Parts: sequence; C-alpha cells; structure tokens
Amino acid sequence: VDNLLTLLLIPLASVFGMELYVMLVTGELKRVWLSAAATNVQFNLVTLVASVTLLVTLGVAYIITRRKPVYLLDFVCYKAPDRLKSSHEWFNQHSAKVPTFSEQSLEFQSKIMDRSGIGNEAYLPDGVRQYPADKSMASARAEAEMVMFGAMDMLFAQTGIKPRDVDILIVNCSLFNPTPSLSAMLVNHYKMRSDCLTYNLAGMGCSAGVIAIQLAKELLQVYPRSRCVVLSTENITQNWYFGNDRSMLIPNCLFRIGGAAIYLTRRDRWRAKYELLHTVRTHKGANDQAFHCVYQMEDELGNVGIKLAKELMAVAGEALKANITQLGPLVLPVSEQILFFFNLVVRKVFRNKKLRPYIPDFGRAFEHFCIHTGGKGVIDEIERQLKLGPELTKPSKDTLQRFGNTSSSSIWYILANIETFRGVRRGDRVWQIAFGSGFKCNSAVWRALRTF
Repeated sequence: VDNLLTLLLIPLASVFGMELYVMLVTGELKRVWLSAAATNVQFNLVTLVASVTLLVTLGVAYIITRRKPVYLLDFVCYKAPDRLKSSHEWFNQHSAKVPTFSEQSLEFQSKIMDRSGIGNEAYLPDGVRQYPADKSMASARAEAEMVMFGAMDMLFAQTGIKPRDVDILIVNCSLFNPTPSLSAMLVNHYKMRSDCLTYNLAGMGCSAGVIAIQLAKELLQVYPRSRCVVLSTENITQNWYFGNDRSMLIPNCLFRIGGAAIYLTRRDRWRAKYELLHTVRTHKGANDQAFHCVYQMEDELGNVGIKLAKELMAVAGEALKANITQLGPLVLPVSEQILFFFNLVVRKVFRNKKLRPYIPDFGRAFEHFCIHTGGKGVIDEIERQLKLGPELTKPSKDTLQRFGNTSSSSIWYILANIETFRGVRRGDRVWQIAFGSGFKCNSAVWRALRTF
C-alpha cells in the first residue's frame, strides 16, 4: 500500500510541478493571474494553488519519511530431545559427583532449585550431563548446532521458505562466540546465498532477543523487499560453574537449553501473524553497580562463571521504571497518561513526599505479557511493580516451569504458550519485556493481525 501511494503521489507532484513551470515559461501563468485579477477571484486562486501544492508536498513527504510496518510471519521454539530432560533429583545427584563442590554449595544449589520455579522437564546439554563434564569447544559447538539447526529446520518446514530465500540473518548468543561465527555456521550448513547479510550479536545478555528484533526492523527499512530470519539462543556448555562462590552458582540452577527462530518481512501482510509496533531499549551501563550486577568472571581459584550480584533485583527495578517511562506514552490510554502526569506534578513540583508514585494500568494497554523467565522472583517482582493480575503472568510462570530460563529466547516460548493455551485474537497487543547484562531492559510491542 505504501509503495502504491508513493508511486501515485510522486508522479502526480512531478506532473503538477512541470505544468506550473511550463505555464510560467510560456506566460500562461501570468495570463491566468491577470484574468483572475480582472474577475476578482485572485485571492481564491492563490489559496487554491497554495493549498493543493501544500497537500501534495505533505503527502509525498509523509509517504517517503514514515516508518514502514514490519510483520512477523511466523516463529518457532526449539524443543530438545527427551533424553536431555534434567529433573531436580538428577541435578542434585549429578552435582554431588563433582568433587569441587562443597557440602554447603550442594545444599545451596538444592535450595535454589526448589525455589526457582523450574520443573523437572527442562533441558541441559550433553556436555553438562555427562561425568566428568565436557566443556570443550567441540562440545559447545555440538550444543549450538543441535539448537540452531533444529530451530531453523522447524522454521523452514513451518513457513515453506527455503534457506536461499533468506536475505538477512541475525543471530544472538551472549556467551558462546566461536570463529567462524554462529551466523557463518548457519550460512555454511544451509548453503545460503553469498549476498545474505549476516549479523552476530554477542555478550548482550538475556535481552538480546529484543535487540535483534530492533536491528531487523531497522534493516528492513533499508532493504524493504528482504526476508529476515532472527535466531535467538544461548549456550550453556562452557559456562557451567564448578566453584563455590554462591553468587556464581545461581546460573547453574536457572539456565537451560532453548532457542527460537523468527521470520520477519515487510511483505505478505495478508499471511502475517503480528505487526511490530514499538521497540524500546533502556541501557543503565553508565552506572557501575548496574554494569557489574551480571558479570562474567573468574573466582579465586580460576573457575569461570557468571556472577549475579545481590543488587540485581534493585537494578532491574530501576531499569524497568526507565523503560516503561519511555514506553508508556506510546501505548497507554490518554486517561492513564493524565493520571500519571498529575501524580508526577504533585510529587515533584509540590514536593508531596507522602504521595506514592502512580503506576499506570498496563492491563489497559496490553492483552498479553511475555515477561523474561529470569526466575520466579523476577516475574513476581514485575507482577508486583506493574500490579498485574496472576492470570497475566501465568504464561511466563508456566514457561519457566516447563523450560527454565532459556535466556533471550524465553519471550518466544512464552508467546508460544499464550497462543497454545490462551489463544490470541485479532487486534490483541503483546508486550515482550526482557532484562540483560549491561544492565539492560528492552521491550517489544506487537499487534496480532489475525485470530489463532
């Protein structure tokens, strides 16, 4: 539609401009002006010409400069083989075999598992499940290939597109970044075209899935006829921690295998599932505490792992507030924005410290919430801060229980859960919100284009 309007308006404006130029050169414009003056319609003629010129100019400018819609045609979530399911009992027994874990560490991990909200069917890779663990590059590559190839095979089968149809490929994986890159691994495996634009996002944490979607959105503005595939995943094999620092043991209890492949384009609206409305990114990395609250490092004995600082929840809360401050004006009803504004004025201008900050009702802006499965505590905290009902956070908790924390792909597992068990109606709005190292809080907002 946008291209059709552009094709119609630009020639119209060109013809109109050329006609005025010819009339000016031949003297016809002067004769029309004198005739208008003689018949007292000079002012009306000037008004008409100016109005038409302004309307055509504004129309062309709007069509050329407006952001073009991006559509999600389909997505898939990888499901690992049943042999990789890892129950709480298996986790405790397997951890007890590791000689480097102290009794206190084993007890601590067992308690974290019990409180994590993760069930007995989440998946761990072969390199971690075997004893002794295999943290080699080959083992990590095997995990990456299993997840990425599995997700891509599902996407190609479900959508009917072929690997050589892909024009843009974006892969995000925070902790495993070999050479050649993961995106190059896909190009080689599927024999993609040599002119396929590939990108590999690394080290950006659990919110990198939204970053990849925003990058896809920007690229599709430049390459409007392209087909884009985003693959979001994480790799566990080389990042399993075998020391006794409690803050670094927590990721062992939370992170599990997962990956999602998403097909985006600006074409084929008629068969798309969602339209991307907004992406909002918040980065608190300028603050030292925020920067270090999720940090890959070595402990005193040289064991590499991810440290989750005790300030993490407070930092996440501040990042969430900053993010919804940007997102609110884009999605909230006017009534909610007015209430928020007056509350802010009373608290800041009149310095009324007794008045609590007004939390907008985001339940009026969205029908579905996909909250990153960082852990039961993370979901509970967002539920509390945004005053969401249990029914709105249930898909996130159910996904955490079934698949664990699958990092950047978790928001897609939640959306799949919503589609399967709740259903999505045409016009429904979906809010995907994720947190990641740096520290970042990123949001993506979608609108359903059909009922399914």
